[in-house]
Amino acid sequence: MAVREGLLVLLTDGPLHGYGLKSSFEHATGGVWPLNVGQVYTTLERLERDGFVEASQADEGQRAWRLTDRGREEVGEWWWAIPGEEPPPRDELVLKILLSLAGDRDHALEVIGHHRDALLGLLAQRRRQAKGRRRADADGLASELVVDVLVLRAEADIRWLDLCEERVTNAGAPGDSTEPVVRHRKRRGDRR
Repeated sequence: MAVREGLLVLLTDGPLHGYGLKSSFEHATGGVWPLNVGQVYTTLERLERDGFVEASQADEGQRAWRLTDRGREEVGEWWWAIPGEEPPPRDELVLKILLSLAGDRDHALEVIGHHRDALLGLLAQRRRQAKGRRRADADGLASELVVDVLVLRAEADIRWLDLCEERVTNAGAPGDSTEPVVRHRKRRGDRR
């Protein structure tokens, strides 16, 4: 979710000032997406420029922001839009594994193993956190769901790394650990 859409959603219940939006956004996202109040105001100014919100003077001279009809339409469309996913997902773990394939097999396997070990430790920590949060967090459906998604994503990343290890191990001839895992095509005129 982009900050832009999050602020629009929060304004569907009525006008809020910038700091109220910041606090509401952080609470709604389970505290895992902190916002800088400057980012909130910059985003609100862009939303106003685009005709999705309008500002009015509220108590003590603060500006209160409210949705326009166009903003309500934008929120309605956003709820039902399917998030795009460009293959492969652009995250640091995927990038590290893909780039490690340009090196030798042993290096790629070492990178995969290192990240799997780190994720296994993180997964154990998140599972403990999930148990503790469920017992302690009275207001926290959002917090609970955030911990759940972190656990599930770590489990998915570990499964993916297991698959990477299997494929890298099975790529090429046995004992051929000095060859790059991904063989680059020679370009015309390349004498290598």
